[in-house]
Amino acid sequence: MTERSSNQLPAGLANLIIESASEFAIVTLDREGIITSWNSGARNIMGWTAEEAIGQHGKMIFTAEDQAAGSPEDEMSRASRDGRAVDERPHMRADGSRYWGSGLMMPLRDGSDGEHGFVKMVRDRTAEHDADRRFTTLTDTLPGLVFVTDTDGHNVQVNGFFQKYTGREDGELLGDRWLEVIHPEDRARAGEVWSRAVSEGDPYEATYRFRRDDGAYRAFSCRAVPERDHEGRILRWIGTCINVENQVQAQEALERLNLALEHKATESESDLNSAVAQLESEMAERRRTEQALNQAQKMEAIGQLTGGVAHDFNNLLTVITSSVSLLRRGGLSEDRQRRYLDAIAETAERAAKLTQQLLAFARRQPLKPEQFNAGQRLQSISTMLKTIVGAPIEVTTHVDPDLRTICADPNQFETAVVNMAVNARDAMPRGGQLVLTARNVDAVPAIRGHPPLRGRFVAISVQDTGQGMSAETVTHIFEPFFTTKDVGRGTGLGLSQVHGFAKQSDGDIGVVSEPDRGTTFTLYLPHCEELPEARSEAIPQPEPELNGAPGMVLLVEDNRLIGEFAAQLLSELGFETRWAENAKAALVCLSENPGMFDVVFSDIVMPGMNGIELASKLRDEQPGLPVVLTSGYSDVLARSGSSGFPILQKPYSAERLASALRQAMANPQTEKRSPNEPHPID
Repeated sequence: MTERSSNQLPAGLANLIIESASEFAIVTLDREGIITSWNSGARNIMGWTAEEAIGQHGKMIFTAEDQAAGSPEDEMSRASRDGRAVDERPHMRADGSRYWGSGLMMPLRDGSDGEHGFVKMVRDRTAEHDADRRFTTLTDTLPGLVFVTDTDGHNVQVNGFFQKYTGREDGELLGDRWLEVIHPEDRARAGEVWSRAVSEGDPYEATYRFRRDDGAYRAFSCRAVPERDHEGRILRWIGTCINVENQVQAQEALERLNLALEHKATESESDLNSAVAQLESEMAERRRTEQALNQAQKMEAIGQLTGGVAHDFNNLLTVITSSVSLLRRGGLSEDRQRRYLDAIAETAERAAKLTQQLLAFARRQPLKPEQFNAGQRLQSISTMLKTIVGAPIEVTTHVDPDLRTICADPNQFETAVVNMAVNARDAMPRGGQLVLTARNVDAVPAIRGHPPLRGRFVAISVQDTGQGMSAETVTHIFEPFFTTKDVGRGTGLGLSQVHGFAKQSDGDIGVVSEPDRGTTFTLYLPHCEELPEARSEAIPQPEPELNGAPGMVLLVEDNRLIGEFAAQLLSELGFETRWAENAKAALVCLSENPGMFDVVFSDIVMPGMNGIELASKLRDEQPGLPVVLTSGYSDVLARSGSSGFPILQKPYSAERLASALRQAMANPQTEKRSPNEPHPID
């Protein structure tokens, strides 16, 4: 017996071993690939009996794609050429399902070394493959570097973030090539610590710098642990690395500061100041970068705002300038003159409303708060809302029976509700339901990043069944001039007015919306804890008859164009007028001409002393001299109120100006009102 034959097992014993290997499918094939034997493991894994399989071509266990690609023939060719052929691929079962098989094919040779067939062994690794796939999916979602190595510590798998962060493909990070993305100064230490951990089987921890795809290096903290089998043998290593650049920089900054403090005893105080200054400079540079980003975002918002303002005001100015040009032509009929004058007046009113909406958004519009029941006010305007939204939309109102009172400007409150209702109407072009609700709540939820606010509030909700909005749209809806409506359908200022009114009233506005699911706006306004000091409403009195000239007015206005126009307007109304360009000049004029003036008419916003300060000074020094203030916008007025002086809002008509001055002259205000108590002129 030759040495080769002496090592061969008896045929019966070999068949017994093959048949008992139930965890492996062992199949023999002849040189043409026809199945000649089929063990019990093959039956268990693939489902065909030996009677069904023997005589069939071995390609039956391959998928249709692999058969079309010639994989069965290629595998036999490689086994014949190389002595073995390994494959990891899907295989077929008798019921048509697939499993993941790990296979090995080797040639069968007879005693004369002639090849007479092949043996193929396949192990079902579906569970392991599915687990590996789930593991890969999980690691690809992590915002850190994840790696898997073999027992010798060579990378065999990295997650998607590892590849994306370093800008390298999977194959460029396998084996020991991961060291190429480590900072050159850290590379030797990283490899040494890793090799020691692998050889000793201990958990691995280290921090070093990884190269980002743009060439920058950032510090990562890495940790890896071995995965062991039931006997304690290491199967593989699994590790993660997380970005700790910020912590490292903070630690380095702290160390620099500590070093500076340690040198305090041996070095001069100037050295310490220099170290601290360097640290502060670095921190200041980071703050400047953040401020630059914030400024860029703010300028983008300002650009949108100014663009919207310019667009709307240019439209209004077009009407005014065109009408003036036509009026200057002369020869127009009285009817056409009246028509152009009416167009100018109507356009001016629209410009005034646009200005008020902008002030409301900026929270700089003076409010006239009163205590009232929001539910009653909501029910009182529901009829008007039904007219505004139209017949296809059903309007219903629900109010808590014990609704709390609120302190807010009732006119601005109604405007806010109407703006929300109009927004809802435009979201339901084919009709729908509009539900108005007023209820008591004990907290304002977290809105747009602001923390929840505890307290007693009233929540007014406007809910529609319209088109809804995307999350991206919701983030912009309170910006001025932002609109999703067609050109000419809206200014984009309605919801910004609601937002400004809510904030200026110490409340907030929330919105919940989904596309095709409708929208709900909820306005939160604080409850009045106590009634304000009661005061009687002013009873309209007939204007006094003025003997001779209506009176002498001291006009205080720093704007030359407005000053000249106001002086001319007062003259046309029959008033005698002296014009001072600022508060200082007005005080000089009054001191040089005691008793000359019947009333002072002053702008609020002026350089130096403002109008409210001037009026307060005159009330102390000349309590019998009435003062009427005017402004189109005043940050002082919005913050601190008018100090009880009558306010004539710009723009004003000749009739309103004359009425305001006559009322002030007939009823001079000598008592000092509360700074927050409004005294507007309607």
